[in-house]
Amino acid sequence: MTDPVENNILLAQLTRIANALERQSPPPPDASRLPRAEAYVWDSASRNLAAITSVNRLDLALLCGIDHQRDALLGNSRAFATGLSANNALLWGARGTGKSSLVKAVHGALCAEGLDCGLVEIHREDIADLPLLMGFLAKVARQFIVFSDDLAFEQGE
Repeated sequence: MTDPVENNILLAQLTRIANALERQSPPPPDASRLPRAEAYVWDSASRNLAAITSVNRLDLALLCGIDHQRDALLGNSRAFATGLSANNALLWGARGTGKSSLVKAVHGALCAEGLDCGLVEIHREDIADLPLLMGFLAKVARQFIVFSDDLAFEQGE
């Protein structure tokens, strides 16, 4: 026979262990509970998307001197947002040259056209969560532009 006091102690310890494991590796986010927003930021700690109420972006027409890049990214993103074939895009250049501004401005133009396409930012330090994020977004009946700002690689990375 087992001692009820020992069982209670064992149950309490197992509960503490289960709670600690849950904090270390939270369950995957529930796509049905995603709030409706134009943009989100991936929160690695909670493994969830935080809705952004106001996106800090410029109007696409204000970006000068990058007509070819702007038009290529806008056309590709428009195709993606409407369910047509599209390519992933890599924007590169020195910091402060407007890469993120271009992504946000293109997204704003798509929204202004009435296209339902969300924007998701994942921080560089959370890039290991990218497979989890992509799996989560695949369950949502909506297109998402996912971008990471200021990815930089040191020699050997």
